[in-house]
Amino acid sequence: MSSLTIPRPAFLKQHPEVIAAMLCGVLVLLGWLALQSDWLGLALLILPAAYVIGGYESAREGLTTLFQEKELDVDLLMIVAALGAAGLGLWRQEYNLIVDGAILILIFSISGALEGYAMQRTERSIRSLMNLTSDVARVLRNGREQSVAIAQLQIGDEVLVKPGELVPTDGAIVEGFSTLNQAPITGESMPVEKTVGDEVFAGTINGNGVLKLKIHQPPESSLIQRVIRLVEQAQTETPPSQQFIERFERGYAKAIVIAGILLAILPPFFWGWSWETTIYRALIFLVVASPCALMAAIMPTLLSGIANGARQGILFKNGAQLELIGRVRAIAFDKTGTLTMGKPQVVEVIAMPKAETQLLQVAAALESLSEHPIGESIFQYARQQRVEWKQATNVQAHAGQGITGEIGQKQALVGKAAFVRERVNGWSDWLIASAQQLEEAGKTVVWVAYAGEPLGAIAVADTVRPEAKNAIARLKQLGIQEIVMLTGDNERTARSIAREIGIDQVYSELLPEHKVDVVRSLQRRYQTVAMVGDGINDAPALAQASVGIAMGTAGSDVALDTADIVLMADRLERLVTAIRLGRRSERVVKQNIAFALSFIVLLLTANFISHITLPLGVIGHEGSTVLVTLSGLRLLKN
Repeated sequence: MSSLTIPRPAFLKQHPEVIAAMLCGVLVLLGWLALQSDWLGLALLILPAAYVIGGYESAREGLTTLFQEKELDVDLLMIVAALGAAGLGLWRQEYNLIVDGAILILIFSISGALEGYAMQRTERSIRSLMNLTSDVARVLRNGREQSVAIAQLQIGDEVLVKPGELVPTDGAIVEGFSTLNQAPITGESMPVEKTVGDEVFAGTINGNGVLKLKIHQPPESSLIQRVIRLVEQAQTETPPSQQFIERFERGYAKAIVIAGILLAILPPFFWGWSWETTIYRALIFLVVASPCALMAAIMPTLLSGIANGARQGILFKNGAQLELIGRVRAIAFDKTGTLTMGKPQVVEVIAMPKAETQLLQVAAALESLSEHPIGESIFQYARQQRVEWKQATNVQAHAGQGITGEIGQKQALVGKAAFVRERVNGWSDWLIASAQQLEEAGKTVVWVAYAGEPLGAIAVADTVRPEAKNAIARLKQLGIQEIVMLTGDNERTARSIAREIGIDQVYSELLPEHKVDVVRSLQRRYQTVAMVGDGINDAPALAQASVGIAMGTAGSDVALDTADIVLMADRLERLVTAIRLGRRSERVVKQNIAFALSFIVLLLTANFISHITLPLGVIGHEGSTVLVTLSGLRLLKN
């Protein structure tokens, strides 16, 4: 018997809970109308169909749990109570009791449908991650280029990566120079220059250079594959709160069933009740003790909170996460794309006297022909300032150093300090000191010279989101005990951003697995921890966190799929709204649970002291369910 699994009809496979609840509701209404019209035969055909369609899923799950796990749950308890009401209605020819039982099933069916709809989780995370990995790699063997499946690569193989391609697997550069966009993996805001001896990661995007890599570890040990495994592992872990709810539900159902059996057997022997009275009281007990109000104490509240959040640009993927976000005591923020805009922008121009316009003209003339992201930011800034420039000629890029060209047959230079200043003299001390201050603050400084004369420097950086500082301050006011920043960027840049927005604790130069370690460390101290991120490199930490929160616009597909909550408009202040909404929902849930339990106790007491009738018990039971549901709908209001 332990291997028994009740099959699921094909017509309920697509959306079983929603379809069953709708059909059950229609049939209950038709059955009730038939009874009111004295069409008893028709009613006795329609109402059993409502029982079967509305109660099938609960019966299947309840019986499967009973036979496989030797446990009783609320699903089976509801079916027993409803069938008891129907049987008693047939026995005493009180056919409205059959409708009462059908309504019980309908209420539970609707609750299951809403819960199933609200709790849907996508499984596209791993598939999206796999899009970052190539199926084949260009391998150099015996001096010839061959296409080889990634799984067939061996340690020692040499792989060729051409401009603009995804790096197929982790490896060390043995020939070539290029800039790589590592943001999808490490979260670094700026492309990183790589040359012979440097390691590159699978899933990163090669720039303009051709690279030859040597594989030093199996492809399955690559960083991107470790990210995939971390996401899989974290998503399969059941939250402790969910485990508690399941244990409580089964324990409650078991206690009620045992008590119902005892009440159906013992009273005739101890109190001299008739068997008809005994069974009648036992069935009323099962009906009024059925935890519909208790179950309705949670899901309508959470669904209302989810709807409220959606109106404010907060997407809760999981009802349980609405409760958890209210319990958060520590938050880890990714930096690039989350606290910052994720794109380099010109933040300051330091020009020699009366040379600012010429500085931008020269820089734009050269950088307009560059594909480097920093060059793109300078070019766009010049356009925003409505600067006009002449076309540069003989433009030449110097890998990792800068770019040179001619404007009006005079040499122009844009690049790093050493590259430009060793070719042009006369730089003033105040200009050098200002540039050094900007570099110490984490900015990237580009120097500009023309016709042998210094023009100045341009500072480029990933800029902080305008609302970030205020959002961090408000989170602290809410009582969040620790706020940390996680980033793959260097420590100097990270600390500069952290100081600007008011974050004290910074973890820099992190790989995805290191972010997971930090989140786990926070969970050991604070239990409920939120992680806010936007990139693929954040996916493992988002999955590991008690509550994963992704930026909706800037976020990668993997981050959006992995996260429990999405801030749809990338508005960090909505995180404060989400926490307040979570705390409010937790208060309402506790109030509803207290009310539901109190009403169950009241009805049970009335059953044995005042001898209420079954219809009155059903009315009290369903009335408490409606009241609790309406209480939960309070969260629809802001």
